[in-house]
Formats: sequence, structure tokens, C-alpha cells
Amino acid sequence: MNNRIPLEGLRPRHFGWSVEDRVATLTLNRPERKNPLTFDSYREMADTFDRLRHVEEVRAIILTGAGDNFCSGGDVHEIIGPLVEMRDEKRMDRLLEFTRLTGELVLRMRACPQPIVAAIDGVCAGAGAILAMASDLRLGTPRSRVAFLFTRVGLSGADMGACAILPRIIGQGRASELLYTGRFMEAPEAERWGFYNRIVPAEALLAEARDLARSIAHGPTFAHAMTKRQLHQEWNMGVDQAIEAEAQAQAICMQTEDFARAYRAFAAKEKPVFQGD
Repeated sequence: MNNRIPLEGLRPRHFGWSVEDRVATLTLNRPERKNPLTFDSYREMADTFDRLRHVEEVRAIILTGAGDNFCSGGDVHEIIGPLVEMRDEKRMDRLLEFTRLTGELVLRMRACPQPIVAAIDGVCAGAGAILAMASDLRLGTPRSRVAFLFTRVGLSGADMGACAILPRIIGQGRASELLYTGRFMEAPEAERWGFYNRIVPAEALLAEARDLARSIAHGPTFAHAMTKRQLHQEWNMGVDQAIEAEAQAQAICMQTEDFARAYRAFAAKEKPVFQGD
């Protein structure tokens, strides 16, 4: 990573933040309201994911919510109310400024090279469902419930990239159903449809997320970042293009020290210890 930012330079104010063993945990921390987002938290999260591109000490990220819920979406009083006022004032410029801000958060999450593990308990709705969708891996609990409920408040299901990303996770027909109806997807269905990588007991959620994130964080950092980038970029490629792009990506990874380190460990019948170089 270039233009290195020191870890201590990240001090978010609008959500919980901790780093341990190469894994950063970002916690939406308004449990009394089911962890809704505000204008400030949108901006700070987007800035944090952008800056994480240059933080070498962090090699995987956990995104979760405090209490028994993940995120209930945009705060009704701090976001929805002001947006209605902008509508009444016919301030299309300000409405567009907000919708571009929310989309920018998803773009920053996808551009962040560290894989993101969403640990989802309880309610995961609206913008919260988008945050889960924009993550790389998702763990749920038996009581978790996911809803892209934009149509239930008079908006389209086309929010923050949902029409592009969600069909690639669960399929076009299933995504269409969720985006048209705004209904909640219960945990077994979410796992069956491929939205969750797996369901774990609520009391074990963070421990399972940490184990998964830690296993990624101690893997080949450069190669993981390359995998994430190719997964994102190849959405717009045909098979011929993708095969050539992956040939180039893999040749670049073969120049890393981690690649040579893994070979030497294999030859010595040892487990490789990746350093990220």
C-alpha cells in the first residue's frame, strides 16, 4: 500500500472502532435505536474505508452492530425527516448530494482492498442491508432479518447499487422479489439463497467473524486485495477479457515475496507464514 497512514490516525467518532491481530472491527453503536445511520456516520464511514487503503496494520475488517441488531437503516428523524423537507423545498440538488453520498460509501467499501466480513444479528434493513450486501462475506444468526425496504417508504429498490450487486449475490429473480416487495428475508432463506455464507449462534457471532477475518488477515495480503479487485472489475468483462485480466493479475502476484515464501514452506513441509509483501 502506498501513502501509508498510521493506524493511530484513524479515530472515528460516529461508530465503535478497534484493531486486534491485523483485524479492524467497525461497530455501528446506537443500540437504543437499532444502530441507524446519520449524515455524519455516512460521511465518516466512507472516509474511513477510503483511508484504510493506506493502513498496513489492518488486513481484514469486521462490520457489525452493537446490541442485538446490525443496522435499521437511515435514522428516521436525522435523515428521513430532513430529506422530506428538502423535497418540500424542491431542493433536488441537495437530495442528489445525499444519494451520491450514500452511493460513495458503497464505492469506498468495494475499493477498500481489505476483505470485509459483515457480522449480522437482529435487524438488517434499508441502508443496513446495503452495508451487508457491499461487504465481501456475511455471517448471520438465526434471529437476523434482512430487508431492502425502500419501496415500503415510497422509494425505488434502486438504492446504493442494490440493482447491480444484489442479483450477483442471490440471482436476478430473488433480488427482484426483495427489491419490489421490501419484505424481510429470514435467516434460513438468506443462507439458502446465498446471501449469508453461513448462520452461527448469536452468542458466537463475533467470535466466528473474528476467526474468519483473522484467517484472511494472516493470508497473502496482496493476493487477497487482487482477488477482491478482480471480483469487482470482472462484472463488466466477458469471459475472454476476464481470463486475460486474471492471467495478468496472477503474474503480478507471482512477483510477491509471499508467493516465494509459500513455495519454500511447501518444500520444507511447513505452513507458510505470510507477511503481506
